[in-house]
Amino acid sequence: MPRRTPAGDALTELVLPAFELNGEFLAAAETMTRPVGLTPAWWQVLGATLDEPLPVAEIARRVGLGLARQSVQRVADLLVERGWARFRDNPAHRRAKLLEPTDEGRACVDRLTDAQHAWADAVGATVGEDELRRTLEGVSRIIAASQAYRSGP
Repeated sequence: MPRRTPAGDALTELVLPAFELNGEFLAAAETMTRPVGLTPAWWQVLGATLDEPLPVAEIARRVGLGLARQSVQRVADLLVERGWARFRDNPAHRRAKLLEPTDEGRACVDRLTDAQHAWADAVGATVGEDELRRTLEGVSRIIAASQAYRSGP
């Protein structure tokens, strides 16, 4: 069996900490969203529509993170049921309705702002802006390289 290259070993060693980081981000999001009655997934879906109404399939593509279109549809339906979002006609596609936040939905997301800023500022100050920007650059390059590999030649 062929061995990995040193670069392959380095990438493999990054996988578990990346999963742990994702888990930590979700735990932090849970801490922020619970007091306002949201979940992290609800926040993601609602947040995707703040700038423009979107169809569920587009929200699923933008949000990514393993949320399938069907999962986003369930979250969208719950957000509508709770009065935080509504569906409206999509002039580009008769069957794919657009999801948009209601005033109540926007207010709910706005209530998260102070908690999110406090968390980001505290963690950012501990790690440092330069380190975080280098990490972002590296993660972006890893994502692009993995996507290029999966796309094939």
